[in-house]
Amino acid sequence: MQEELSRYGWLVGTEALEQLAISHVAVIGVGGVGGAAVKALARAGVGKLTIIDHDIVERSNINRQVVASQVSLGRLKVDVLKEQVSDINPAISVKTLPLFVTKENYEQIEWEKFDFVIDAVDNISTKLLIIEKCLELKILVVSAMGAGNRLDPSKITICDIYATTNDPLAKVMRHELRKRNILHLPVAASSEQPIKPYSNEVGTVGSSPFVPPAMGLLIASYVTQTLTKVSEKHERFRNGRIRNEAT
Repeated sequence: MQEELSRYGWLVGTEALEQLAISHVAVIGVGGVGGAAVKALARAGVGKLTIIDHDIVERSNINRQVVASQVSLGRLKVDVLKEQVSDINPAISVKTLPLFVTKENYEQIEWEKFDFVIDAVDNISTKLLIIEKCLELKILVVSAMGAGNRLDPSKITICDIYATTNDPLAKVMRHELRKRNILHLPVAASSEQPIKPYSNEVGTVGSSPFVPPAMGLLIASYVTQTLTKVSEKHERFRNGRIRNEAT
């Protein structure tokens, strides 16, 4: 076991680390949510990462995005993130695609190679494209809902999209998913009522240093636990212990 992964290994076991080492996770959109998810997956020892985003780092990203700093301004986010992952664990294979995913170019992505896809984009048509492709190929997928205009990271949870509340993005997505007969989708969503920003600009979205990264960390935790079935193992252990104590 790598020393870098030893503390995590004490919690999940060697088999889980071995599973993560051969897993391939794609993260589409590496802003506040996706960037935090990528770095957490790297720290957990996921062996292969594909990161997809066309954006460059801007000054307004610095308050919440792990790729953003004064020295990374103007650079492609995927390039900065690849370097950060290499600094964490150079053994991880990282493929970058500076791409805004559309119907015209989504076949450039090698979808069939992924074990799990994280949808962390803002664009609704792109989100639907990602979800439909993953369901078509039976690839595990989790989708990030709205993280903007919120301050409380404790309100974020993983749930089915049809169980979300106070999320305008999820409301639109539910409508579109029903039209496509998609009746279940795991999402990371906040139940916090969105805050009205202190701005007169139409369409302005505020974003805190807390909520987007927290959502990314929660998504990464969900992905790793799903890939390794750690939660199921812990539940069996807990139930067994209770029975033993009762006898």
